[in-house]
Amino acid sequence: MLIGIPKEIKPDEYRVGLTPESVLTLVNGGHQVMVLTNAGLGIGKGDQDYLKVGAEIVATRDEIFERAEMVIKVKEPQLDECALLRQGQILFTYLHLAPDPEQTNALVNSGVSAIAYESVVAEDKSYPLLTPMSAIAGRMAVQAGASCLEKAKGGSGILMGGVTNVDPAKVTIIGGGVVGYNAIEIALGMQANVTVLDKSAARLDYLETVFGDDLNAVLADSASNETFIAAADLVIGAVLVPGASAPKIISRSLLKKMKPGSVFVDVAIDQGGCSETSRPTTHSSPTYVEEGVLHYCVANMPGAVPLTSTYALNQATLPYVEDLANQGLVQALTRNQGFCEGLSVHQGRVTIKAVADELGYEYTDAKTALI
Repeated sequence: MLIGIPKEIKPDEYRVGLTPESVLTLVNGGHQVMVLTNAGLGIGKGDQDYLKVGAEIVATRDEIFERAEMVIKVKEPQLDECALLRQGQILFTYLHLAPDPEQTNALVNSGVSAIAYESVVAEDKSYPLLTPMSAIAGRMAVQAGASCLEKAKGGSGILMGGVTNVDPAKVTIIGGGVVGYNAIEIALGMQANVTVLDKSAARLDYLETVFGDDLNAVLADSASNETFIAAADLVIGAVLVPGASAPKIISRSLLKKMKPGSVFVDVAIDQGGCSETSRPTTHSSPTYVEEGVLHYCVANMPGAVPLTSTYALNQATLPYVEDLANQGLVQALTRNQGFCEGLSVHQGRVTIKAVADELGYEYTDAKTALI
């Protein structure tokens, strides 16, 4: 199969779809890989690094999209990239379609078969291609939040871990999944006072077992959410509803009850954000203030650490890329139900129910669409 790797064009995105090591694996498997010139510079890999492992370096983005049978990216295609996609082509990347009607429409109109990393499911019902980036985002959320709490950054001027006889910051994490787990680990490591809110009693029991008495694990409901969000110096939104837009846990009225200079980091922003006041930002301009609360809503947080992120992502995605390249779309997906659940758009049909329901498309089951 002929595989194309464009350069990411989303603002402040430095990751790349395949590392040179991943390209070598595919080339040794009998496949051809085209890489757009300078696509790997964000992770410190130049054209020579890709040439050495057998890749073809291509001068223009249009040639990548025109020739490739499968396009491998990291972030969702921008609208001008969607216009280059075509029927019979495979797109494999993060998509986050539910809060993005324009991208969904463009993919539907292109006829491409688009598989979303974030929707692929493993046998244990986990999300193996979402997990590495969620782990990084959870860790970065605390790092970013601690920085934003500094007075010069617009925060209230609180040190996360406090010092002798001065209380540490109060951190409330909404959601105890992969993002939440990693955020808890880093926040506790910084000696903050940490509360996690989650709807699952079983998940809270697990987190208490792992982190012990240092963690305040609270069953999420309206009263608990209001109490611990309003009292926090730093709130981290770590909510995930697979395939769908994130629920709006924080209303504007609740935000008004938070302390002036407190910080809200919304890791759910890729899925539309979990506050009524959330809107996407970039690493170049990461924050804004609403109701006295500093918001950090960067939509590609792991893109700031592209070397770590790209290699972590490739470890997870490469086996799936190989399956697609070796077996073709239909066989690879029909033989693996969890992989098939990642198919989001196929030849003009929406094959993720949550996306179809939210955006008003007729839903077609993925296996039915592939017949």
